[in-house]
Amino acid sequence: MKLYHGSNIIVDNPKILQTDRRLDFGMGFYLTSSYKQAERWSLLTVKRRAKGSPVITSFDFDEKMLSSLKVIKFDSPSAEWLKFVSNNRNIKEFMDDSDLVIGPVANDKTMPVIRLYFSGIYDEAETVKRLLPQKLKDQYAFKSEKALKALTLSEVFEIGK
Repeated sequence: MKLYHGSNIIVDNPKILQTDRRLDFGMGFYLTSSYKQAERWSLLTVKRRAKGSPVITSFDFDEKMLSSLKVIKFDSPSAEWLKFVSNNRNIKEFMDDSDLVIGPVANDKTMPVIRLYFSGIYDEAETVKRLLPQKLKDQYAFKSEKALKALTLSEVFEIGK
């Protein structure tokens, strides 16, 4: 399976980096099966960091390795997905022992709804109901060195060149 990583640099040796940002699935190396989503991530990264240029690095993911990994998979926004994202975004010390987490992206379009959930205005059912029609793109968070071994560098796309 082909997966894409959008950044402001070429990432030919994926790593799990420490970050102060609280991400949907916690610390990890994030990819998506959507080229367009990776392109958006690359443009956002350049804007956020104010350096580099938009780059998409593609990887082949050896799905045969899934059976040897501890995987958490969310097929769509659900109460379980919402709790997991909420824990990762709101609890600094939240940790899970997964190697790989797969599921929908809580993106700019979803964040107003999710913020209303965080503030207690929407309950889980209402939040999920409002998120389901949004056709969210996927994300793959590779959270361990073991999981990273399932990736092989495939190709690099420099946006705008």
